Amino acid sequence: MLKLLFVPYRRCTRRMMTTLSQTKELFRRAEAVCFDVDSTVIKEEGIDELAKFCGVGDAVTEMTRKAMGGSMTFKKALTERLSIIRCSREQVNKLITDHPPQLTPGVRELVDRLHELNIKVFLISGGFRCIVEHVATQLSIPLNHVYANRLKFYFNGEYAGFDESQPTAESGGKGKVISMLKEQYGYETVVMIGDGATDLEACPPASAFIGFGGNVVRPQVKERSSWYVTSFGELLKELEKI
Repeated sequence: MLKLLFVPYRRCTRRMMTTLSQTKELFRRAEAVCFDVDSTVIKEEGIDELAKFCGVGDAVTEMTRKAMGGSMTFKKALTERLSIIRCSREQVNKLITDHPPQLTPGVRELVDRLHELNIKVFLISGGFRCIVEHVATQLSIPLNHVYANRLKFYFNGEYAGFDESQPTAESGGKGKVISMLKEQYGYETVVMIGDGATDLEACPPASAFIGFGGNVVRPQVKERSSWYVTSFGELLKELEKI
């Protein structure tokens, strides 16, 4: 009797078929480039910095590592980390004022060049919109090109949770945002750049994924990236071929 072996479909199948040269070509002709923010556009993980500022850094950093490594669903990790931090509106504002996010070297030049080439730039983050908007402003990225999680506060400024309806609050949320962008703007070629598992899983629907290890190297992301870079200068160099 002939036995058929059914191999379950894995989302990485199409991504692994993209070669290095194909990924570079897709990047050169991209209509839009989407960046992760924490540990990609900026040097730090925003939620870890917020936790340190609120005095609960160690407990939250370990959860972030698990979330970015893919061993815990993103929403579960986000919920648990925020339940430990319980930051007030005042604390968030003070963090941004006293410890503003530090841009990764080369990202400003890369975003400027993309803008010069009329390639649209978006920030898609599992971090917090109040912090990501600050980063977007530094890079001259329109605020309507920012997709991130929203913290909620009571009238007295105390922590009241986060907006769970945002796509970025879920595992797979970055892919949902990219699908929406393609539908809304008619983009055919969208490239995702990031350091973590949630960025990797956004391709597809992203046309290509570029792994970034300039701030932290996540082995499972490096292994599954057809193009993995450790500086934004490598991407700038590729754009010179246009």
